[in-house]
Amino acid sequence: MQTWPGTAYPLGATWDGSGTNFALFSEVAERVELCLFDESGDEKRVALTEVDGFVWHCYLPSVGPGQRYGYRVTGPFAPREGHRCNPAKLLLDPYGKAVDGEVVWDPALFDYQPGQPDVVSAADSAPFMPRNVVISPYFAWAEDRPPRTPYHETVIYEAHVRGLTKRHPQVPPELRGTYSGLACPPVIEHLTRLGVTAIELMPVHQSVREEQLARRGLTNYWGYNTIGFLAPENRYSESAEPHGQVAEFKAMVKALHAAGIEVILDVVYNHTAESGALGPTLSFRGIDNAAYYRLDDSDPSVYLDYTGCGNSLNVRHPHALQLIMDSLRYWVLEMHVDGFRFDLASALARELHEVDRLSAFFELVQQDPVVSQVKLIAEPWDVGDGGYQVGKFPPLWSEWNGKYRDTVRDYWRGVPATMPEFASRLSGSSDLYETSARRPVASVNFVTCHDGFTLADLVSYNDKHNEANGDNNNDGTSDNRSWNCGAEGPTGDPAINELRARQVRNFLVTLFCSQGVPMMLAGDELGRTQLGNNNAYCQDNEISWIDWDTAAHQPGLAEFTGALSTLRREHPVFRRRRFFSGHQQGPDGTALRDIIWLTPAGLEMTIDDWRSGFARSLGVFLNGHAISEPGPRGEAITDCDFLLLFNAHSEAVTFTLPGPELAPGWQVVIDTAGQQPEPRRDPGSTVAVRDRALVVLQAASVPADQHEGRELSGPAPGQPRGI
Repeated sequence: MQTWPGTAYPLGATWDGSGTNFALFSEVAERVELCLFDESGDEKRVALTEVDGFVWHCYLPSVGPGQRYGYRVTGPFAPREGHRCNPAKLLLDPYGKAVDGEVVWDPALFDYQPGQPDVVSAADSAPFMPRNVVISPYFAWAEDRPPRTPYHETVIYEAHVRGLTKRHPQVPPELRGTYSGLACPPVIEHLTRLGVTAIELMPVHQSVREEQLARRGLTNYWGYNTIGFLAPENRYSESAEPHGQVAEFKAMVKALHAAGIEVILDVVYNHTAESGALGPTLSFRGIDNAAYYRLDDSDPSVYLDYTGCGNSLNVRHPHALQLIMDSLRYWVLEMHVDGFRFDLASALARELHEVDRLSAFFELVQQDPVVSQVKLIAEPWDVGDGGYQVGKFPPLWSEWNGKYRDTVRDYWRGVPATMPEFASRLSGSSDLYETSARRPVASVNFVTCHDGFTLADLVSYNDKHNEANGDNNNDGTSDNRSWNCGAEGPTGDPAINELRARQVRNFLVTLFCSQGVPMMLAGDELGRTQLGNNNAYCQDNEISWIDWDTAAHQPGLAEFTGALSTLRREHPVFRRRRFFSGHQQGPDGTALRDIIWLTPAGLEMTIDDWRSGFARSLGVFLNGHAISEPGPRGEAITDCDFLLLFNAHSEAVTFTLPGPELAPGWQVVIDTAGQQPEPRRDPGSTVAVRDRALVVLQAASVPADQHEGRELSGPAPGQPRGI
């Protein structure tokens, strides 16, 4: 085979239309061999003799797309010094853009002999390893344009590529569970009806199922066990081509963009699938262990672990940082994605041991002309000391607001003394974000996500039921902040089922009426259940897949959710770009505050009212005429006024509406209990809000034709209706 010197950049395998350049970084390597495999698995090795700046490279003019390959690296095997090179181990390319096959668990995957971690293993791992595949970068993007939805207009839908469509009756069977299935018109139409502007996909980077799961006959369904940061997961492809997942992913993005839906990727740069010191050697460990992983300075055989997964990526090393940044740019520029949600993002901020918001990673993101311009969302915690960092990320970032989730759950299950924090979360969490020059969109609000109960399970179970995971129900958190409404799990009691349906509506209305960015969990709008499993990471089956037939048991819930999204979209008072100030000059020159908190008696809340630990009911006036911000063309934004009445008490509460100084009248637009036969109310009149229910009223001075066609207030118990 003809071999040319090639170039040290770009890293990875790059086909230029004539041949392919291969480049691999390793500072510790003494010899690097490129391993080429034919369809029968026969291996041909090409020694890389050109080295520039610790990058080993060559150019093969006869190699093009579809070529399977890997690497073998010769160098020191000295685990106590942090080095683990072993040429008997076939290694995946950290910059590989496609992977064919999967890991088959065998002792040969480990660089040491069984039971002797300091003794090198000579067993060849190639028969048990997947291979990288050279890809063609060319794709007919045509007129694809990213939607670029402003943050304050964004509605996020967190979903799993496979689980979203695996049981969808209108998706062709051969496409279910794939990128192509997600791009099918029935799926996109459902997202559009819900008002979704961005789909946040759980990890789509190539991943590995853990050995212990394989022994149990389970798999890593969620995919938080990455081995290829530039390669789309091959499990989600319907293509028979070894690199077909790349074009299929691009086609999915293009279809979603055409519908005005952004694509956000959940990315896992905090650790890899190689686990701790006793884990397998699949890629980074055998290429340059000390460069890619955080090792203990006093004992380099020990991996620092801030993730609970055995290792942490070494964000202090320039080449590890380069890999992360190159990967992010690749997904934006070549795959056209619109943003990222960073799993356990606090681990990326650790310069030494403490979380540092000014770490090198954040500095690189801040100055990067590509990555800094897309949506960046942090999961602002890890499992290390001081890892819980909600509200402490840099101004460019938004965050999953875990405090919002916990507080809203506590409020609706009736935990005492919750109202002050509930009010803060509802109004955008200024206590967390305003001091760092951020705005309400810094808070990604959610009640449920992939990690924990679904919304249906949140109101149906007090305890986790994870027996199917094979860990004696010891996995998953026990801090669910849930309430089963009187019975654990499914019940035939109509009163309990009606209460559960009302609680679901309470959570949804609270979410869409809160300042910040709302995020829904896929299937919550259909009443999806995981049967009480709050850690379904290993359940690639009906436990995790969305059952689209459950919509028949939750009539109108998806329509109700879509109507809430429409209400939010049409009324900027629910998606303010700036925090409430408490003071605002009205259009008639009178002092008119932008938000007023009210007692059930219709009086303004006092310090004593806020301190009342037993109180569970409050009202909030939102002044739509006091949105102190310009529109996209510089025009003044005004909206109508709204009044929200919350009652998390176990008994009905009668609210007195405020006087005419706030509005000449009110119209009920939402009642989660469905018991308001007369939607219009006069100032000073009363509204009976049922136990554990929420009523939203709109100022009646708004022309009636603005309400035509929408009905959010009239669902019979257990039957919410939408538009």
